[in-house]
Amino acid sequence: MIVTSPDNYERTRKLGFTQQGVKSRHRRKAERMAPGDRVCWYLTGIQSFAATATITSPYFEGSEPIWMSEKTGDTYPWRFKIKKDHAVDPDRAIAAESLLAKLAHVKRWPKEHWRLAFQGNVHELDAKDFALVEAAIAAAETSRSAA
Repeated sequence: MIVTSPDNYERTRKLGFTQQGVKSRHRRKAERMAPGDRVCWYLTGIQSFAATATITSPYFEGSEPIWMSEKTGDTYPWRFKIKKDHAVDPDRAIAAESLLAKLAHVKRWPKEHWRLAFQGNVHELDAKDFALVEAAIAAAETSRSAA
């Protein structure tokens, strides 16, 4: 799970969901990411899930400033190629709160502090949690295209 701002999500969308970067302190996590692995995006501020994709390349280092951390100036140097699976506009994203009762990932924190589960830039979700998030995004994507 990539935890990012709506602005950085828009940068990924403008790239056509062809590439994603992670912050410099997450090199070890980037090293473990491999073609075929899946990612989803959690948008801070609006506390919602907006997209899923499949990783299509090993990680690599990039210096072009695409994504940016306002707090640290980090340029997300550890990158990997991706292919979009499902995506919605931020205003149609799935509120994380609507999935909390079913997400194992958030159960490590007290119920009233669920937002702590989404601190940091990269988290590993189990397959069941990922499938739940992806199904919700796919349903929102389908309902939009049917409208």
